[in-house]
Formats: sequence, structure tokens, C-alpha cells
Amino acid sequence: MLTVSSIAHVAIRVKDVEKSLDFYVNKLGFKEMMRLDRDGKLWLVYLRVTDDQFLEIFPDGEGGPQVAHETVGYNHMCFAVPDIDQCVREIEAAGIPFYRPKTKQVDNNWQCWIRDPDEHRIELMQMADDSLQGAAIARLRTL
Repeated sequence: MLTVSSIAHVAIRVKDVEKSLDFYVNKLGFKEMMRLDRDGKLWLVYLRVTDDQFLEIFPDGEGGPQVAHETVGYNHMCFAVPDIDQCVREIEAAGIPFYRPKTKQVDNNWQCWIRDPDEHRIELMQMADDSLQGAAIARLRTL
């Protein structure tokens, strides 16, 4: 069986790289790590989310995102935050509108939702120790 240590990156295609970099770097605080060119043209930008997790930005996207819950394929990405209230204050200060405001979900986690310039849905979540995920992680740590 395959051994996986983590999710290394999520890759998204965007229409306007500079607009997306303004959002992810200047408003969310991710760090641009490198740009890769192919055939003399920008091919990919790596943004650091954590020390070993990245968001890859691919340019020249066309059309709109497929964000309906029923659509097969990509649904959303989620970034864990240590304090949802601080997160809300930072998102408001950055002038980013909420797609869904802060709520406590049925899994007991706090979350709020935003969208990037290309309408990719982004969940910002504070995981509760007593949430389904938190309890599962606690069990795994005792093994």
C-alpha cells in the first residue's frame, strides 16, 4: 500500500496571476517562493502555505470555476487557522468579503468562507478538539 506523508500542494488555474498574487500574498499573507517559466513564458508560481505545503498558481485560466456542490471534481480548499475570531478580523481588515460568515458547523469546527479573485471557494477553519476531525487526530496520536 502507498505511504503518504502529507498533501504537498494544491494547484489552481487562474485568469490573472498578478490579481491572484495580490490576494494570496498581500491579503492572506502567503509567501511567494519561486516562479517557473516554460518556453520563455510564466508557467507556475509556488506560494508557501506552511513549511512543507504549497499552493501552485497556474496562469491563463479560461472560463469560470466549477463550484456547484453537485459538480464532480474540485470543490474547495480549506486552510486551518489557530483562532477563527482573529482570522475574521484579519479578513475584514484585508477588505475580503465573506462568502459565508463565521459559523459553528455540525462537525463542531468553527469556519468561515471566502472566495479568491477567480471564485475558488476557500474554507478557513479552526478545528475544535472535540470535533470529528479533532477526535480522529487525537486517537491517531495515541497509536
